[in-house]
Amino acid sequence: MNANLNFSVFILINGLFMNSSCEHKEAESSVSGSMVLPVHETKIENIQAMEAAKMLEKNPYMMVLDIRTPEEFNSGHIPASINIDYKAENFELEIKKLDRSKPYLMHCRSGRRSTAALNTFRKLRFDHIIHIDDGILGWNKELTK
Repeated sequence: MNANLNFSVFILINGLFMNSSCEHKEAESSVSGSMVLPVHETKIENIQAMEAAKMLEKNPYMMVLDIRTPEEFNSGHIPASINIDYKAENFELEIKKLDRSKPYLMHCRSGRRSTAALNTFRKLRFDHIIHIDDGILGWNKELTK
């Protein structure tokens, strides 16, 4: 019987300790007033230009962002692509105008600028960016001029 009494006291004390611990945490969160929000993570897919060409054949209405300079763009670009110059001062401002919930196929000439631009897309909380790793240099389909 003494063992049962000791066990009961142990359970009672443990229960009180656990309950006060929970109340303390609730009080802390209500005092700070902060709420934990889910972290938004931009889905980034790195693909080669040939895979991107196949993707566009299946989905010809996918938005293509060409972040090269206007001169590079005018020398030849993927049909129906939009040019937003990564080197321009207003690059981020122009990117902000896009619908962030849509997927975008994005590239530059070789992949260097577009890789750097991925941070901007993350910062602006875009949902899905498909990055052409080898840039327009890897594209061997016909370009529009």
